[in-house]
Amino acid sequence: MNKSKADTIDILSGGELGFLVSAARSAIWNSIEAELQSLDITAAQFVVFNSIALGKGRTIGEFCRLLGYDSGAMTRLLDRIEKKGLIRRVANPEDRRSFLLELTPESRAVFPQAKKRVQAVFKRLLAGFDEKQAAALRQSLEQVLANAAGIS
Repeated sequence: MNKSKADTIDILSGGELGFLVSAARSAIWNSIEAELQSLDITAAQFVVFNSIALGKGRTIGEFCRLLGYDSGAMTRLLDRIEKKGLIRRVANPEDRRSFLLELTPESRAVFPQAKKRVQAVFKRLLAGFDEKQAAALRQSLEQVLANAAGIS
């Protein structure tokens, strides 16, 4: 049994882990894109809306970290969302050089529909998992993230 475990770790550390994580991210992203297309919202735009709604991101810097974008790409994405009338920039009372982002009434109206659709995507992606497998997946991903945080 330990031999099998070591073999799996060797295989994953030989590049398979990166491939699987990258392929899973692409599959998730593409599924969300397809599901939100009729709402004229991209997956990246949804991440911005969801982050604002959950209080996990309100500045350009926070969104850069969440999406892994550089500040130029993030600014372009936010400009496109703002042009659609779905977010607005407001003065940051704690830092006059920066802005906070907030949802507009238009995005607050469409966000619940988008969130339901994204939740449906994730439920489809978790089809076939029982509660124990889903918990193990979550624990495994959290461990990978914790290990990565220790490396950086």
